[in-house]
Amino acid sequence: MNRSRTPVLACSVVGAAVVALDGTVLTVAQPALQRDLHADVGQVQWTGTGYLVAVASLLVLAGRLGDRHGHRRTFAVGALGFALASAGVALAPAIGAVIALRVLQGVCGALLQPATLGMLRTAFPPDRLATPIAVRTAVIGLAAAAGPLVGGALVSAYGWRSVFLLSVPPTLAIGLLALATREPVAEARDRKAYDRAAHELPAPGLTALDPAGALLLAVALGLLVHGLVETARPGGIGSGALACAGAVVAAIALARHERRAARPLLPPELLRSVPVVAGVAALLAASAALFGSLFVATYFLQDVQRLDPLACALRVLPLALLMVLGAPLCPPLQRRFGPRRTATAGAALLTLGVLLLSRLDATAGALPVGGCAALLGAGFVTLMVTATSVVVHRAPEAHAGVAGGLQQTAMNVGPALGVATATLLLALVPDGGFVPARGAALPALAAIAALALPAALALPRTARRGTRPDPAAPRSGRRSCVRS
Repeated sequence: MNRSRTPVLACSVVGAAVVALDGTVLTVAQPALQRDLHADVGQVQWTGTGYLVAVASLLVLAGRLGDRHGHRRTFAVGALGFALASAGVALAPAIGAVIALRVLQGVCGALLQPATLGMLRTAFPPDRLATPIAVRTAVIGLAAAAGPLVGGALVSAYGWRSVFLLSVPPTLAIGLLALATREPVAEARDRKAYDRAAHELPAPGLTALDPAGALLLAVALGLLVHGLVETARPGGIGSGALACAGAVVAAIALARHERRAARPLLPPELLRSVPVVAGVAALLAASAALFGSLFVATYFLQDVQRLDPLACALRVLPLALLMVLGAPLCPPLQRRFGPRRTATAGAALLTLGVLLLSRLDATAGALPVGGCAALLGAGFVTLMVTATSVVVHRAPEAHAGVAGGLQQTAMNVGPALGVATATLLLALVPDGGFVPARGAALPALAAIAALALPAALALPRTARRGTRPDPAAPRSGRRSCVRS
């Protein structure tokens, strides 16, 4: 590997892994946090909800900032801010400070996440992009699987504050590494294109970031995520539905604004790219189906089969193993069979896994549960690596950050959608809903997983080689101008 690309890959992989680890270890730490700070359940819930709303609402704007000012710089600011916010949470004296600092963590996480993909897009040639994305995905799977174990060990030995201190050294290190890394040539060239556009078009500066569009998108996504989280909370259906309705109104206002804006936040050439839109749709459906299914499976294993958390984690361990081991196999599969067939196979495996999981009864043993988990892991990792590669690869290079923001938005909204769907449908069958074969949640989640199939079929038939310009990019015969 080119030496100049090694620090970029290290920053991307470690940054994505820290965010994944942070999300899983927090769940283990919340009961101890509640007892130590004398907080109620609603306050503790907002330590997760506040972070999620901040991340989801700002991802696309953060990607746009990376496109305009450099992914490396945006990543460094996000990583260093994440480290400082994590240290602040570990030292927080009260639950209110924890919630505020978790929101700040979410803002920094939003700056960090799209840049992990944007940096790869500018540092690696398109025909070699699948491999670093596969490495990134494998490490995310490993971090997510190790999170509960690491978090449980830290909380038991050192208390809940140690969980937040865990992310300080790696994020501080990669933030400093990003500042010290030489800027990739492609990234520098891309920002110069934005600078030329700012001089050629009127109203440079803040207007180039489309603040009105950014605000409307943040409101729409924030209300949507909050509404989905509220819907999943007992007694929160009314407020959740109201928040979702507000999200729809904000989305309509956003669509009208973007059609009239001189420099829209969501570039038309990106939204007209069928591979990009199909890839984001596939990721949204797949993540909703996977996390909703895991939500149901956790209650089934712990409340119906009376397994302790460790035994429950061991039953679904094949999912994590297949994600870690399967990610490196995805790039050669894409080269051999093309993104369309590879992603379609992944969507089919995921759908089959959810369907088989929905047929389990109360006496299901470790083998059938583990088999379903293996299908879920194999299908999800295949679809995730392939769709992410297509989204980042096929997006115009000038909009790599926005494309990364859309990908990360799908990966944040999807789980909230899946868990909310599962919660609503479990409540419809209070006596037997936790038993998969007697409930309606998993069949509905299988239908959501099946929606990834037509999206996968819309992906390119063959992997694009070389560095040919994207069809959605401006033609060479016209004046070179990148909308900002």
